[in-house]
Amino acid sequence: MAALELSLAKLGRPHPGSLSAQKRARGGEYLQLSYGFLGKGHTRYVRPEEVGGLEEELANYRRFRVLTARRLQLEIELSRLGCEEGRRRKG
Repeated sequence: MAALELSLAKLGRPHPGSLSAQKRARGGEYLQLSYGFLGKGHTRYVRPEEVGGLEEELANYRRFRVLTARRLQLEIELSRLGCEEGRRRKG
C-alpha cells in the first residue's frame, strides 16, 4: 500500500476529460476538451500550444483513477479480513 500512496503522491496535475477534433462550419478543425465535473458537463476550446500539457494532465487523471480504484480495492479487502478475524476471536 505504501508504494501505491507514493505513486499517488508523485502524480502531476490531473484533469478529467478527453480531447476530440471538431469540424468548423467553414472548414478546418479545432480541438475541444470535454469533461464532467460535479454533475455538469463542460467543454472548452483548446489552443494548439496547450495540447501537450493537457494530454499529460489527462494521462495523469487516468492514472489517478486506476491508482485510487486499486487503493479502494485494498481497503475493502483489509476491512473484510478484519471482520473475519473479529468473528474468529469471538467464536
